[in-house]
Amino acid sequence: MIDINKKVKYTINVLFIAVVGYLTFRILFANREIGEIMRELRRADKLWLVIGAVSVFCFIAGESVIIKYMLWLFKEKVPFVRCLKYSFIGFFYSYITPSSSGGQPAQMVYMKKDGIYYGYSTLIMLVIAVVYKAVLVLLGLFFYIFYHSYVIDHVGNYIWLIYLGFLLNIAYIALLLVVCLKPLWSRKMGIKAINLLARLHIIKPEKSEKMIARLTRIFDNYVKASKYIKDNLRSLFTITVITVVQRMSLFLLTWIVYKAYHLQGTTFMQIVALQVLIGVAVEMLPLPGAAGITEACFIKFFEGVFTIDLISPSILLNRGLSFYAVIIIGGIVTLGTHLINIKRYGRDTDKEKQQAELEQAEVAEIPTADKKER
Repeated sequence: MIDINKKVKYTINVLFIAVVGYLTFRILFANREIGEIMRELRRADKLWLVIGAVSVFCFIAGESVIIKYMLWLFKEKVPFVRCLKYSFIGFFYSYITPSSSGGQPAQMVYMKKDGIYYGYSTLIMLVIAVVYKAVLVLLGLFFYIFYHSYVIDHVGNYIWLIYLGFLLNIAYIALLLVVCLKPLWSRKMGIKAINLLARLHIIKPEKSEKMIARLTRIFDNYVKASKYIKDNLRSLFTITVITVVQRMSLFLLTWIVYKAYHLQGTTFMQIVALQVLIGVAVEMLPLPGAAGITEACFIKFFEGVFTIDLISPSILLNRGLSFYAVIIIGGIVTLGTHLINIKRYGRDTDKEKQQAELEQAEVAEIPTADKKER
């Protein structure tokens, strides 16, 4: 299902995350005893931590709701548990790849194994990607504008990172919108770029032909995706509302940790404002899981919110629930799904190769929301 080179890259990324996590732990708790650290962690109110775990689950499940909703629009009856599986797989790969680039392709592969056309999954992932980033940017602009003074006071010299984050996120959204709304033009530009690389001998001619063929197949689906989105703006609004709730489910986690230590003096909206802007700053950076930089931003942004003694355990609880726990659970779900697929389909490489060729040749139709066509 995943070639050797990708497995090596994923392994390196996981090791990178583990090393950064270890170094972060050592830096946060330098010259402090393990027993003292554990006492600080145990000080947190367990009920609030349970609420925090529920909020993270709601974040994961929010994407599952969107997948379920869009498949329902296509008249595809898929159990919610299976959609939840796709979400855990997606977040697992997103968290172990730079700029979250591996999540959606992995989801599409596993959805195909369950009989969902690439045409459907392509549209679903495209819509999710656009709306997910757009909601982040809109929330970021809202809190930056209406909590500007508070943000500036707490961000300090890291403000350039927020500006860079806005720039990268907006550029990414613009690229997706161009691909979605002008797929034929985008395909033409893509083919020209591949031909240019071939003429410059950066890629081999035979490889460029394969890339052009693959690009053409992909954009054939984007043409259909473009028409679907234009014809179903109401469903796009529904997806946006769900995404706002999904995003906020994760952003309020820092406030939950704050309440777990029974701290006072900072409002819910102020804490969420800082957490949203951390998301803006780090999500597009080419680091697996934005490991390291997220912790650094947390320390800088929240050093005036949490006490000196509690800033370190607060980071551990926040990242432990929102990042490392998701990687562990997502990894278990991914491994279990992979083993089930091996049992179901076997390891016959010739069959897998034939299946891959059939998948590449397929151009699935994308139906309207009220009439299914195949």
